[in-house]
Amino acid sequence: MTAVLTPPAPSPAAEARAVPRSPWGGLRWRWPLLPLVATVLLPALPYGTSGGGGPADVASGIAVLVCVGRVLYLRQRPLSATAALVLGLPAVAFAVATVTAADPAAALPGLVRYLQVFVLVPAAVFLLLRDAYGFRVVAGSLVLLAVVQGVTGVHQYVTGTGASYMGEDIRAVGTFGPSDIMGMATVVAYGLLAAAACALRTPRSAPAWLRPCAAVLAVALIVPLTLSFSRGVWIATAAAALVALALSGRRQALTSLAVLGAAGVVLVGGFGIGSEMIADRAASVTRVTSTPDRSVSDRYAMWSAAGAMWSEQPVTGVGLKGFPDHRDAHASIGLSSGSDTAGAGQDFRRQALLSPHNMYLLVLGEQGLVGLTALVGSWAAILAGAVRRLWLARSRGDAALDCGLVAVALMTWQSVNFLYADIGGPTTVLSGVVLGLAAWWALAEPDRVRAA
Repeated sequence: MTAVLTPPAPSPAAEARAVPRSPWGGLRWRWPLLPLVATVLLPALPYGTSGGGGPADVASGIAVLVCVGRVLYLRQRPLSATAALVLGLPAVAFAVATVTAADPAAALPGLVRYLQVFVLVPAAVFLLLRDAYGFRVVAGSLVLLAVVQGVTGVHQYVTGTGASYMGEDIRAVGTFGPSDIMGMATVVAYGLLAAAACALRTPRSAPAWLRPCAAVLAVALIVPLTLSFSRGVWIATAAAALVALALSGRRQALTSLAVLGAAGVVLVGGFGIGSEMIADRAASVTRVTSTPDRSVSDRYAMWSAAGAMWSEQPVTGVGLKGFPDHRDAHASIGLSSGSDTAGAGQDFRRQALLSPHNMYLLVLGEQGLVGLTALVGSWAAILAGAVRRLWLARSRGDAALDCGLVAVALMTWQSVNFLYADIGGPTTVLSGVVLGLAAWWALAEPDRVRAA
C-alpha cells in the first residue's frame, strides 16, 4: 500500500504574508524617486544666476542624502566592484587635480562641482532606481521638462520675445534666458530622445495610446530644438537618434527615418518655420573651417588655449577652475572679450568666455592626462556596457528594452555634445542624472534591470 503525501495547507498568517493587502506597499519603495524627479524638473525655475546653487542642485543634494540614508538603513553592499570602479574612478582624478593645482583652495569649488555632477548624482541615481519602473519615471520627467520648455521656446519665437539672434529676438531659450542659450536645447534634446526611444520600443505593459503619443511628442519637439539655433545640439541629437534607430531594428529605422523626413518637409518647407535662418545656420556647420563666424573663431581660440595649458602641465593640468585664470596667457589675440547676450527679458550685456566649450579639452587643460583618462574611461565603460546589455536584451526579448534604448541614446548624446559644450548653468546637474540612468542600465544587477 502506497502512502500519498500531500503538502500541508498554508496557515492564514502565511497567506497574509504572501499577499500584502496594504495599498501603500508600493509607495513605500517609490518615494526615494521624488528627489530625482525634483532634480530633473527644477532646472526650469529661473533663479537669477547661471552658476551653481540653484533649486535643482539642492534637490540633487537631497537625493544624495536619501541615497546614503537608505544604504545605511538597509545595510547592503551599495555597489558591485565594477560599478564602484567605473563610477568612483573620476573622483580620484578630481582629487589629484585639486591637490596639484597652483592654488588648491581656489580649486575646491571645482572639486565639489565635479564630484556632484560626475560621481555623487550618478551614484545616487544608480542606487535609488530599484527597477525599470523607476527608470521610466525619471525618463518621463525629462520628457515633461522638455515639453514645458519647448512650448515656452516656440512661444518666444512666434511672439518675438526670445533671445537676440541676427538682430531679432526670436531665439528659443525657454526659461533659461539668453545667458544660458544651450539650456532649453539641452533639455528638449533629452526629452526628444527619451520619447523617441519609448516610441521605438514601447513597454509591453504600456497602454495602447503610449506609443503614438510618444511618437507625436518626439516629432513635435523637433520644432523648439530647431528654433534654438544650437548647432552643437543639432549634431549631437542627430547622432544619438541615428544610434537609437540602428539599435532598434532595420524596419523601425527605415519607417522612422521616413516619418522624420516628412515632418521636416512639412515643418520647414510647408509652414516655413524659420526656413531661411535655419538653412543658413545649418549651412554654417560646413563653413567652420572656411569662413567661420565670430562664435566659432572664439571657440577655436579657446580650444587652442586649453591645448596650450595641457602642453605646459601634461599630467595633471593647471588645476580645477584654472581655465579662466590661465586663458589670456595662452589664447591668441583674436579672442574677443566676451559674447553679446540680450532679449528674453534681459538687457544687453557682455558675457565673459570662461570655458573652452569643449568638455574634453576643458578636462585636458585643467586635469591633464590623469583626469581625461579617468573621466573618459568611465564614460566609455558606461556607454559600451549599455550598448552590450541592450544587444543582449534584444536577443532575449527582455521587457525593459525601452530603458536600454533611452540609456544608450542619452549617453551617446552626452558624449557627442561634450565636443561642443561643457558643464555650466542650471542644466549641469541633468548631466549627472543622464550618466546615472546610463550607468544603471549598463552596470546594475540583471534582476534589477529586468524587473518591470
